[in-house]
Amino acid sequence: MRRAPEGGGAPLVVLAGPTGVGKSALALALAERFSAEILSVDSAQVYRGLDIGTDKPGPAERARVPHHLLDLRDPSEDYSAGAFVADARRAVADVHARGRLPLLVGGTFLYFRAYFGGLGPDLPSADPEGRRRLAAEAAGLGWAALHARLARLDPAAAARIHPHDAVRITRALEIQDLSGRGPSAHRPTPFLDEGPVLRLVLTVHDREAHRRWLDARLSNMLARGFLEEVRALYGRGDLDPSRPALRAVGYRQLWEFCAGRFGYEEAVGRARIATAQLAKRQATWIRSLRGWRPLAWEEEARGEILTRLVGEFLERAARG
Repeated sequence: MRRAPEGGGAPLVVLAGPTGVGKSALALALAERFSAEILSVDSAQVYRGLDIGTDKPGPAERARVPHHLLDLRDPSEDYSAGAFVADARRAVADVHARGRLPLLVGGTFLYFRAYFGGLGPDLPSADPEGRRRLAAEAAGLGWAALHARLARLDPAAAARIHPHDAVRITRALEIQDLSGRGPSAHRPTPFLDEGPVLRLVLTVHDREAHRRWLDARLSNMLARGFLEEVRALYGRGDLDPSRPALRAVGYRQLWEFCAGRFGYEEAVGRARIATAQLAKRQATWIRSLRGWRPLAWEEEARGEILTRLVGEFLERAARG
């Protein structure tokens, strides 16, 4: 990712990091200190009814600081990186128009890449029937076989996608089927925001400590009613596990329990494993970032350090 040019527009601050590192609490403190509004960069928090399992900011947090890009879709609907870019750029412009600081916060690095790196201008929209066909093929052949097909059609795209990443394999093959070209053939639209941007990312060095923290957080979510939340979604009758919303970590595994495919302990164990795998994938994204300022999650003074960095950045931006 290239750096946005310094000067020439309103400033923007980004706080990214893997799941379970306290981004929301840090963002609230920063927002209150610097008159900011928070824009969620989270592919699960865009869905209504996915609250406990996504650790979505609640009424108390939203009363303290304005939040945006939450609850945009029903779980029966799709949401894409392209839709996020359009929604986020409108939200950033609105926050700037109010004379406040936009603070993008989250852990969906595909959305960050889309926002700053650009998306193909002619990417086709989602094709529900095509996605059902691909899911049926995967049920028979396995996702590794579909990944191998993608590797033959678009080797560069396949190299960026894990052989078991059903969501991204589906989207890549969908683009190929609908446009006749793989994702790599679609040139991105560059990031056009001319204002100064500060990109901050929390990193994890002690993975075992982080895993224990994630396990404790999942236990806390379950105590707060996570399973009941999934049961309510399951009871609607119009959803199925192929929906993007229900592929979210934790939801997918508890859904299988509700469907009688796993016992409760096995479902929770699978959710713990899936959460750790998500953190590992996010760490891979973080290692690929360029032009971001890293800060260790383990750093006890991380709140004070972030406050200093943002303050210095805004002072430079004010000077032009």
